[in-house]
Amino acid sequence: MKVYFLLSFLAAVSALKKEDCEVCFNVLDTFRATLTEDQLKTPAKIEDAFRKYCKGTKGKDNRFCYFLGGLEESATSILGELSKPLSWSLPTEKICEKLKKKDNQICELRYEKSIDLKSVNLKKLKVRDLKKILSDWDEECEDCLEKGDFIRKIEDLKPKYLKSEL
Repeated sequence: MKVYFLLSFLAAVSALKKEDCEVCFNVLDTFRATLTEDQLKTPAKIEDAFRKYCKGTKGKDNRFCYFLGGLEESATSILGELSKPLSWSLPTEKICEKLKKKDNQICELRYEKSIDLKSVNLKKLKVRDLKKILSDWDEECEDCLEKGDFIRKIEDLKPKYLKSEL
């Protein structure tokens, strides 16, 4: 009895969460919404529909398609790991768990988070995020060695790039 309880507890804890594999969850949910009842019945039709869906993707969604084999330039294909569970009406989280077991890179994909510079505390951001702000503005900070240097540079450039609303 104790072993069963422990195993069920571990299964509940190890369930994949949306934030752990956000690109997979997003792509599968939007793709599933495009499928008809007829397409959902056969894996071959699902794979064809996924290839068509992938042609219109960009950014991280396109990268996800590449990893699964939904693009012409994909090196390998694990579309069967997507199409069969979809035809069985498996939930998105279970499909993403299966895909993660096949290729761990799938759940390493993350969408870039936009930063609201009017309200964010720059001191709490990582240097990587500060560098991204500067690169988004096409600015460089050649003399920046420490986090404080990046913050000063951004504060100096804020009036140029952020228009205050009246």
